[in-house]
Amino acid sequence: MQIGVDTQRAVESKRAFIIDSDDISAMALQFMLADELEVNVVTCSAEAIGRAQGLALDVILLGASVIEAEGTAVVTRLQAALPGVPVIACGPAGDPGIAQVLALGARSAIVRPYKVEAVRQRVNAQIGRRAVLTIPVVLG
Repeated sequence: MQIGVDTQRAVESKRAFIIDSDDISAMALQFMLADELEVNVVTCSAEAIGRAQGLALDVILLGASVIEAEGTAVVTRLQAALPGVPVIACGPAGDPGIAQVLALGARSAIVRPYKVEAVRQRVNAQIGRRAVLTIPVVLG
């Protein structure tokens, strides 16, 4: 169990697909989310659509490498094949492909360098998890 993981979330049955042909980015995202979600990594949208049939999928993280390889219309294909599943674009800040898929319907973006807290916050917001509220106690 990683530091900062809410144990209640760790036992929920939520599923994410990371669609990214960049192994390093995909593994980084998988590592950041694996304690709170069931995470599947695939390298193309066709594989994701095929594997998602019959599964309850909660969120898709779409990597910039797939956007570049398949074109920005990939987000439209994913939304048509998997209606209601939010798509989060992931890649470097300032990437024109990220901006274009946001305009086409991706719900959010996570920019590199990835930070655990930011990745989890974006994903949790898209799957309907409430933010954990902490109130500091001052003694004295």
